[in-house]
Amino acid sequence: MKTTDSQKATLTSTHWGTYRVHTEAGRVKRLSGFEEDRDPSPIGQGIVDVLDGPLRIRRPMVRRGWLEQGPGGADGARGRDEFVEVSWDKAIGLVAGELDRVRSQYGNEAIYGGSYGWSSAGRFHHAQGQLRRFLNLIGGCTASVNTYSYAAAEVTLPHVLGGFTPFITGATSWDVISRHTELFVAFGGVPVKNGQVTSGGVGRHVQRAGVRQAAGCGVEFVNVSPLRSDMPDEAGAQWCPIRPGSDVALLLGIAHTLHEEGLADQAFLERYTVGFDRVLPYLTGAVDGVPKTAAWAAEQTELPAERIRALARDMAAKRTMISVSWSLTRQDNGEQPYWAAITVAAMLGQIGTPGGGIGFGYSAINAIGDCYRGIPSAALPQGRNPVGRFIPVARIADMLLHPGERFQYNGMTGVYPDIRLIYWVGGNPFHHHQDLVRLRRAWQRPDTIIVNEWCWNPQARHADIVLPVNTFLERSDFAASSRESYLIYMEQAIESVGESRSDFAIFADLADALGVREAFTEGRDESAWLAHLYGETRRRAAINGVQLPELEELRARGWFRTEVPDQPRILLRAFRDDPDAHPLKTPSGRIELYSETVAGFGYWECPGHAYWKEPAEWLGADNQPYPLHLISNQPATKLHSQLDHGSHSRSGKVNGREPVRIHPDDAAARELRDGDLVRLFNDRGSCLCTVVISDAVRPGVVQVSTGAWYDPPADDSLDISCLHGNPNVLTPDHGTSRLAQGPSALSCLVEVEACPGEPPAVAAFTPPPVRQA
Repeated sequence: MKTTDSQKATLTSTHWGTYRVHTEAGRVKRLSGFEEDRDPSPIGQGIVDVLDGPLRIRRPMVRRGWLEQGPGGADGARGRDEFVEVSWDKAIGLVAGELDRVRSQYGNEAIYGGSYGWSSAGRFHHAQGQLRRFLNLIGGCTASVNTYSYAAAEVTLPHVLGGFTPFITGATSWDVISRHTELFVAFGGVPVKNGQVTSGGVGRHVQRAGVRQAAGCGVEFVNVSPLRSDMPDEAGAQWCPIRPGSDVALLLGIAHTLHEEGLADQAFLERYTVGFDRVLPYLTGAVDGVPKTAAWAAEQTELPAERIRALARDMAAKRTMISVSWSLTRQDNGEQPYWAAITVAAMLGQIGTPGGGIGFGYSAINAIGDCYRGIPSAALPQGRNPVGRFIPVARIADMLLHPGERFQYNGMTGVYPDIRLIYWVGGNPFHHHQDLVRLRRAWQRPDTIIVNEWCWNPQARHADIVLPVNTFLERSDFAASSRESYLIYMEQAIESVGESRSDFAIFADLADALGVREAFTEGRDESAWLAHLYGETRRRAAINGVQLPELEELRARGWFRTEVPDQPRILLRAFRDDPDAHPLKTPSGRIELYSETVAGFGYWECPGHAYWKEPAEWLGADNQPYPLHLISNQPATKLHSQLDHGSHSRSGKVNGREPVRIHPDDAAARELRDGDLVRLFNDRGSCLCTVVISDAVRPGVVQVSTGAWYDPPADDSLDISCLHGNPNVLTPDHGTSRLAQGPSALSCLVEVEACPGEPPAVAAFTPPPVRQA
């Protein structure tokens, strides 16, 4: 393919924004903001200095122990062993041979196809789609369901509202909120740093402008969060510094007040919902002897009871939008915050009104609250997975450590398979999983771990065979999404670095070695597939009334934008207008405040309605093992752990490590000062961070962003699990409940102490030893 010359700035799209790419002499020199984006994310700049840096993987690599001893459990060697460079021919032969051995001896269910889909915004070079297509053609694999982002909501909302995606992406838009909303109550805040990204690409960023416009129009914001920074300063929000993990108690206290003071909209409850008669005895305490009063909620939340009552009255008196962040699902009982928030919204009776009701995850990604006409784009066909086995995505360590053990999930019982081979592309489980010490132990068990990766991140370091993949700047593609109004042609900017190849080229060669090349490629090369998928995208768009340009026209111009919809975006408006003509896809066709289906599962912790259960770890326990609650939230300087080694992410570190933000009172009690090196620890592990003292965190809370590349020390005798500050060495690895089995990372207690002695230097950005074959 042609690459750009020194006079041309090509266009590319990423999950964190669209950029002009400036090259000189075949190298990327800088990225500049897309002319349509008034608030471009600086994350993209982080790739410039690492595209061809020391952490780039240029040739196929095989872990020395695996190469010399063959497949088998690694006994701690994964993540520590040196690597050996091999030729592509040898690498393809090794991978194909191992896939064939495992499927022949153990069956395809012994292969785990791991990928998390965030590696590229392009429609064709989508790592997860490429992997699944390939594995399905050779007999399939054990797969996963749901996401780390909001697994508890993915399972719960279909029972309560009859679906999931339409209620996330169909949120009432900011322009409607600006015109109609009086009170915006945000449980978990509106973190605009998270709104830098959307899976599938971002044309223009809207979250900060949306909040600013709403505040300028007089919308009153309330930030219910342990972190003041969860709401941008532009909102001028009232801060309710709630005790972490107690949002459900607060919502139940609000619900009780609405009922007790006659503020609930009975007409709405009767016409649009079912089951409130089953919820009410729980609220009043008739079921368990504990009325969920504002005073009771005050004990759980440490917010004043009168403040809770006043908030309930305010919400009933004004046009109110309730927002619940995605993060609230990532804790013990993470199914309950959304259910409780829907219950309160139904009692207020404003669901489906302009500016009222509920929204799920404002600024969790850029698309939530945007008013856009999405593009129904085509993707690489993946085919059917002949293997029926799956696991909830966050139960991977359980699967590896306990093959044959049963698990419960959403009313069914599954069995963990005995995984012999993991093939992972486009993701880093040593970022998004919990209890990384446990995961690292589990990661030693399979016979073989294969990854396609472009840099030496923790996932590559913990693999047996590493196949070097090129980046989005080294191939052409197009970005389009049903959650975006922009269509971007992603022009190849430079040649592939070293011997790196696209995922498609890698899987085509593997398919050839295993006798399914024609089925995988369908006789098309990358250019032909790109043209085919774009043609299908144009066809689908035309059916939906959107006329897209020809591919060559798009390539010449670089981008296309759909028109803004004529009708405002109001969540559940059609349902409110006529619930009989537009019923929900629940058994009753209504909002199910009580679900007979969930109640029938027999999970005591999910009795079929919004329910308060104390988290396993929280500050409200009488005998909590550690005195500080850790909030491990999304980072501001990167997407997950991507580009952590880049300049922008590094600029956010303090003395080369992740900062830990701690309240002045908690710092003083431990004689800590700004810039001190500290050790965060609990029974699961420990990590080193640098102190930043801030009154923007609630007393009793410490905050460390996720995304620091996992960096265990070489010396096992050190009482440190990560030198770099990855908080997931501390977080618990158990399901939210038996209903969704989502991650519970935000139910985590720790202690902080000054780091004794001089620790080893951070080695996360030093490549592993590599020798020639």
